Amino acid sequence: MGFVLDTAEIAPGDRVEAVYAAVMQASVPSYVIHEDPDGDVRTRLEVWDLGSANVFIARSTGLQLLRTAKQARQDAAPVVALSVQLLADGRHEQLGHRQIVRPGSLMMMDLSSPYDFSWSGEGAAGCLQIPIDQVGLPVDVIRRAAANLPASPLYELVTDHVSHLVRDAARLGTDPAAPALGRASTELARALLVSAAAHAGPHTREVLAETLLTRIRAYVRQHLTDPDLRPAGIAAAHNISLRYLYKICTQADLSLEQWIIGERLQGAREELMRPESGRLTIAVVARRWGFVDPTHFTRRFRGAYGLSPSEWRRVAAQSRPGPG
Repeated sequence: MGFVLDTAEIAPGDRVEAVYAAVMQASVPSYVIHEDPDGDVRTRLEVWDLGSANVFIARSTGLQLLRTAKQARQDAAPVVALSVQLLADGRHEQLGHRQIVRPGSLMMMDLSSPYDFSWSGEGAAGCLQIPIDQVGLPVDVIRRAAANLPASPLYELVTDHVSHLVRDAARLGTDPAAPALGRASTELARALLVSAAAHAGPHTREVLAETLLTRIRAYVRQHLTDPDLRPAGIAAAHNISLRYLYKICTQADLSLEQWIIGERLQGAREELMRPESGRLTIAVVARRWGFVDPTHFTRRFRGAYGLSPSEWRRVAAQSRPGPG
């Protein structure tokens, strides 16, 4: 289930109080300071659960979230947030570190300690919130990582992942696999934090090894449409040998090539369901999802779903509700 607050549905005089109450429910106790509280306050907040983690999205006119030391001490369930700025520059200060967060950039907030985060004018940000006890790292490792995220080779991977979660939060949060997605997202976040904490000692090697398969899965999903995606390239992207790649897949009872084909088929199946794909030939859809040979694509599709791609497209079109 999701939680959504939209001040467009609230009387102007009640919006400031409603936003404060919603932030208290959606995130952690903090002061909510509007840039122009007597003006046109427009805010939309969303929370979508992914098991023990969640996605929190805020779109608002100028806003400041200020968490005091007293509020942090009183919080019994501290949280780590990996946040992608969506609109306007964010300003973040925590633990003596100040930064400007540009749209498209990822930052980390340790919600167990005081912070000051704001933007001016129309702005937006979306974050993955994870209870600290689920991250499974010492607080000092987490805090060392905060100022060093871009130095990690996992930075772009996790930024893309959180951006995708935020973009499709409503759909992903209502999917039966949402808790599994939350666990995988937590593993990725854990790997990023250890990697970014440049001097995390033994934790770095241990956690990166534990999360290697999760990172490989995420990498493959991001490159499914690349027809040149091959095991050798996947191994090279993660600085491991091809033999070791196959070893960890075997240990997880995963056939890498068959899993990639299955993920590509699922992507093509979902695309064929969309009305806008009707102008594309089956061969074009096949190529979009990494299948060079349309005949091979059709054979694998039928084997997986019991229908040819064309038959599936017709069934999907017939099941759509009509206009009006």
